[in-house]
Amino acid sequence: MSPPNLLSASPLLHVSSSEVAEIYYGTQLGFTLAWQYRPHAPAADPGYLGFERDGVRLHVSSFSGDGVAGGVASFEVRDVDALYEEFKARGVAFELPPHDQSWGNREMYLRDADGNSIRFIQPG
Repeated sequence: MSPPNLLSASPLLHVSSSEVAEIYYGTQLGFTLAWQYRPHAPAADPGYLGFERDGVRLHVSSFSGDGVAGGVASFEVRDVDALYEEFKARGVAFELPPHDQSWGNREMYLRDADGNSIRFIQPG
């Protein structure tokens, strides 16, 4: 049997402002800005940003061809309640605080300024 060929995935969310996204995902959600591409710097937009947290990647883009706002990124986590407390201390608004789902997971949902749903899922 050959080894798996797929190694990772990086969700891509469309945002209207890469500056607003940098603050939200970096300052409020604790992701680190790993790299950025802003071809018209010092103008922030259009911009394509790569974030990381705990070895997990997330990309956001304000380029018009990179999707539409209102997407979803789901992250499997060990302790959704610990993230809830961390985010609450940073003033993050919650669409759904930690909740035990009927299918066995404990889940928490957030929305960024562009309506993208960020879901943190602790498997049941």
